[in-house]
Amino acid sequence: MRIATYNASLTRAGPGVLLKDLGRDDPQIDAVAAVIAYVRPDILLLTSMDYDAGGEALAVLADRLALAGVSYPHLFSDAVNAGWPSGLDLDGDGRVFGPGDGWGFGHFPGRAGMALLSVHPVADLHDFRLLPWQDLPNARLPRLADGSPFPSAEAQAAMRLSTTAHWDIALATPGGQLRLLASHVSPPVFDGPERANLLRNADEIRFWHLYLDGTAFPDAAGTARSLEPGPLVVLGDLNADPADGDGDRSVVAALLAHPRLQDPRPRSIGGASAADPSHRGDPSTDTAAWSRPGALRVDYVLPSADLRVTASGVFWPEPGAPLADIAARASAHRLVWVDIEWPPVPLP
Repeated sequence: MRIATYNASLTRAGPGVLLKDLGRDDPQIDAVAAVIAYVRPDILLLTSMDYDAGGEALAVLADRLALAGVSYPHLFSDAVNAGWPSGLDLDGDGRVFGPGDGWGFGHFPGRAGMALLSVHPVADLHDFRLLPWQDLPNARLPRLADGSPFPSAEAQAAMRLSTTAHWDIALATPGGQLRLLASHVSPPVFDGPERANLLRNADEIRFWHLYLDGTAFPDAAGTARSLEPGPLVVLGDLNADPADGDGDRSVVAALLAHPRLQDPRPRSIGGASAADPSHRGDPSTDTAAWSRPGALRVDYVLPSADLRVTASGVFWPEPGAPLADIAARASAHRLVWVDIEWPPVPLP
């Protein structure tokens, strides 16, 4: 079974624009579809895809992928925090309706959401997007220079942990149930001296560490949920590199080293060819490239330790190779995939 995550940059300037672009010739969308059709994952988490309540954009994308030769009979998307108005001044700029005042950053509700495309149906979902940040054990909440809550006590008490969402999705397969722990967390940059984004990034990642350890959290319906037994995969855009970049590297490094997980360290030749001499991490494991801070490993597929990994990779062709230009045109991120033996076979 091939499982993948892909920050496909399917975000647009306003609601409904992505749906319109999907209905016409769009070079970036064509490139995204070509990448997915080439890798052909059985389970694909898309991050940075604008959400609409009717799931129309996702359905049209699935139709385009089917025409390209890869079919996903089961689609899932749901409301996310990104762009959803809070009615509070969450970024401290004196306004209450700016993009920084949504429960997660965004210019409109659902911007840069998440979507799941799968050959297997969703059997169950625990959605933790409503969890208040302050309710995370040992939450690292931002403070002003005088030590008071940023941006205010009222706003901080209401802040949600998830920038987008934290989903625990159970898939029903002929080989048994597989859980997907999916998220797209805040980048640790674009903030002020209070470092709210850096702290939120770290705590969003730490949520999964606590959940894997057995901590229970209330889902969107208010029911306390803890991780159920069985094989699982943590996947998504964590916006953090364990060796480079501006985030709290120790937090993502701790997740990679969690005893419930394994890190297959997917690699690519293209990433290795884009090595930044100032970086310390293995460039072949990088999954995204920007002019600054350069190439980083920020997208992850981490199977549970009880699963047998048979192959893995980052779809980042070397310069001049077939599809190299298409991969670059599609997104600054690259699709990350891991193959697992399924149904699972007990490891020796």
